[in-house]
Amino acid sequence: MKPSVERLWAAPRPAAVSAHAPPVSAADLALLVLRLAPLLVAGHGAQKLFGLFGGHGLGATAKSFEALGYRPGVLFAALAGASELGGGLCLALGLFTPLAAAAVVGVMVNAMAVTSGHGLWDDEGGLEYPLCLSLIAIALAGTGPGRLALDRPFRWGQGGWWGMATALGLGGAGAAGVLALQGVTL
Repeated sequence: MKPSVERLWAAPRPAAVSAHAPPVSAADLALLVLRLAPLLVAGHGAQKLFGLFGGHGLGATAKSFEALGYRPGVLFAALAGASELGGGLCLALGLFTPLAAAAVVGVMVNAMAVTSGHGLWDDEGGLEYPLCLSLIAIALAGTGPGRLALDRPFRWGQGGWWGMATALGLGGAGAAGVLALQGVTL
């Protein structure tokens, strides 16, 4: 019997917790710790949108985006800020994990496009940091957010190929669309 496409892409269902199994595993706690990294992405979005955490707010961020060639600056600054804030918070909470990962991947691919001319390492202004954040988001979409997450009761909260494909596909398509509107080709 051939497996269905749905079965191939679906994550395995977690085994029932036995009476002897701890309620939370080390892997669940590790995924919770890993999900704290996207809080930095959310904070960066709050800087862009609201001027929090030493940020400059939407007006100044829009001018910076215009200087980078993202026009209209207000639209793209708001889109980037909302993607960072929403995607980062949702990843940290383990909520709508594949879609949150896609939002983070999309904005980080644009950040990599801006910084790629400076090489890999961050000390030279390179793409190291957005690349790391993208990899974290993709990994969380693939593994699922763990037992200590709001997605736990939902199928999409189990990770798997579908979650990774969603993060890569939607995030990549969104980034490609924004870059195409700006006349940038990858």
